[in-house]
Amino acid sequence: MALTLPRGLKLVAATHNPGKAVELAALLEARFNLVSAGALSIPEPDETETTFAGNAILKARHAAEHSGLVAIADDSGLSITALDGAPGIYSARWAGPDKDFGLAMQRVGERLTEADSEDRSAWFTCALAVAWPNGPAVVFEGRLNGVLTFPGRGMNGFGYDPIFTPLGQSQTFSEMEPPQKDAMSHRARAFAQLKAALFD
Repeated sequence: MALTLPRGLKLVAATHNPGKAVELAALLEARFNLVSAGALSIPEPDETETTFAGNAILKARHAAEHSGLVAIADDSGLSITALDGAPGIYSARWAGPDKDFGLAMQRVGERLTEADSEDRSAWFTCALAVAWPNGPAVVFEGRLNGVLTFPGRGMNGFGYDPIFTPLGQSQTFSEMEPPQKDAMSHRARAFAQLKAALFD
């Protein structure tokens, strides 16, 4: 039987990040009744995998098991060419326990200075997993290339958005209005695959 997500289904978004929950809801086009893991007081699992896809599946399975609902999880991050792909899967951890992305972006700048490289190319990756309680899990991955912009610009978005300018664009993600970002982002690319595979 093909796996599908029927319209109106109650889904749990495996995130404690309000910004990410809002973005996931927008990308799901209000097709579903979405509740966050944070709102359900589901604890965050330890992200022990070594890839975005592995961590996305881990988080989706954890939320599905704790809620009894179909769960959707995103593991995403910024990879920087001059830093050999760092922070990568550790993107959130660079922000520390308080999830201070101002601190994380400062750390990126410091590490680039230490690397003594003029290369500012970077990319965002999003792995999107859907897990059914006591059932299968599937994962889709999207990538968006860009360049780092210092100092950061803009007030929209979250995470590393102020310092990331997609290739071919003049605005950082944080300078864009949400619909503009949502139309091109790494998350949108992963969602396009998810929609094609799972929407009824």
